[in-house]
Amino acid sequence: MTITSTQTHPLTPSSPIQDCCHATDATLNHLDQLTTPANQDETPRSALHDLKMPMMNSYSQWARTKIIATVGPACCEKAQLAELIESGADVFRLNMAHAGPDQQQVYVDRIREVSQELNQPIGILVDLAGPKFRLGDIEGESIYCDRDAEFALVASDPQGPYELTTSYDPLIGELSKGDFVMLADGTVGMSVVDLAPGRATLRVVQPGLIRSRQGINLPGVKLSAPAISVDDHTNAIWAGKAGVDFVSLSFVRSPDEVRNLRDILRSAGSKAMVIAKIEKREALDRLDDIVKESDGIMVARGDLGVEIDVAQMPLEQKRIIRSCQDFHRPVIIATQMLDSMHDSARPTRAEATDVANAILDGADACMLSGETAIGNFPNEAVSMMNRIAMATEASMEGKTLRDAGGKRDDGLHKITQGVVRGAGTMAQVLGAKLVVVSSHSGRTAMALSQQRSFVPTIGVSTNESTLCKMCLYWGVTPLRGAPACVIEDLIRYTDHWACETGLAKPGDAIVIVGGTHLTAGPDASDAMASGAHDIVIVHEVEGPGE
Repeated sequence: MTITSTQTHPLTPSSPIQDCCHATDATLNHLDQLTTPANQDETPRSALHDLKMPMMNSYSQWARTKIIATVGPACCEKAQLAELIESGADVFRLNMAHAGPDQQQVYVDRIREVSQELNQPIGILVDLAGPKFRLGDIEGESIYCDRDAEFALVASDPQGPYELTTSYDPLIGELSKGDFVMLADGTVGMSVVDLAPGRATLRVVQPGLIRSRQGINLPGVKLSAPAISVDDHTNAIWAGKAGVDFVSLSFVRSPDEVRNLRDILRSAGSKAMVIAKIEKREALDRLDDIVKESDGIMVARGDLGVEIDVAQMPLEQKRIIRSCQDFHRPVIIATQMLDSMHDSARPTRAEATDVANAILDGADACMLSGETAIGNFPNEAVSMMNRIAMATEASMEGKTLRDAGGKRDDGLHKITQGVVRGAGTMAQVLGAKLVVVSSHSGRTAMALSQQRSFVPTIGVSTNESTLCKMCLYWGVTPLRGAPACVIEDLIRYTDHWACETGLAKPGDAIVIVGGTHLTAGPDASDAMASGAHDIVIVHEVEGPGE
């Protein structure tokens, strides 16, 4: 491990940038401008103008907790997507339960176009539908289920509104007497009282209205349905080839299912992160194994809150977050976070408290579903979540860094683990104004994120997909266009960028974390991909012209 303190650095441009970092012409022009003698007629333009960088004084306007916004009819145009990004959205979710690959590809293209126009990396999460069981068509489209009324699940040919069909044909054969069947997102409950070939008789225990094609939940019932359906497999292949950054698997029950999805994605040439959605009782029984196998976790509270006693939901959410902290996995809290903002410009007090408590517990990201996809106030919902997150984070600032121990299994070299821990401590002790991490895969940036340091942290990489993955990492802001391979250029670039954006001024300390790729010259690209992060540089910011 190398720890370096620097106050001066060479100002001659380093030739490996173009070869190893694939820097844009704008980047190279900017680096030339930084060394232009002051007596030349042409006055150098600002770095932000040359590189179309986002004005990062807005860093102080964006929460460290990441915000995921679901794309739908209410926010699918380019101008609407840009507004959501400017309000604080970091990742866009595409729900495969509501549209197929053809339509979702249109959304992917629009998101990438907006990302380029704003010069801001944005993550894309494809959410596979999974084996969601639904009612078939009901005569009259809906029926009220009175207490103690009897209904029947039948394999086919329903006779009247009291005979119901399901999208999962083997379901009837896998039920037992006494099983509980929840319908309409858990608002209606029925008990299995009799079974016959092709028929299950149900008695209403919890009355309410059911409609055609609503969801079916079977708490505690183990079904043989595969976690990855034929449609999921097709959609996963599409997602991999489309180059999305995250793919989430619904109704996960075991780590094997996570591995299967990862294999499918790798076969499509994708390195997308696999996000396991915890929404089954079986997943809670094998929680640590699933967390360890996954690249991230989503607490899908809608179906999970039906599968288990809703009174236990807050405690299970906290347990899931703790497991993710132990294994250093990012965790997303989802479902009904600002649900009333479908139709209201302001959330309820309880919803604001829900978002705040998720952040206090350690959530890396909070997700909006219908609020942005079909709601009347998508932009306001993102802005409000950002405001709540910032207010909550203000109460957390100054606390001790999170312990880097636990059951850690993040694939990092031991040297890198030590460097990351030391860099976080140094930044805090020195009062550094900025931490910069140069990373090929993004794992080092994720490890820094897990410390929960409030020192602004910038992630740079030659890999665009890595920058997009950083959009999910708490407290890490990905910066496109920075020279990530040659230390002199990275220091010089960071100095001018930090000063122009107001994050630092001459004399302030910046901590830079990197590896052998930062000194590898023409071989930097290969070194960046394979070397451990073994360099920490404490640098004193220099002013323009120094």
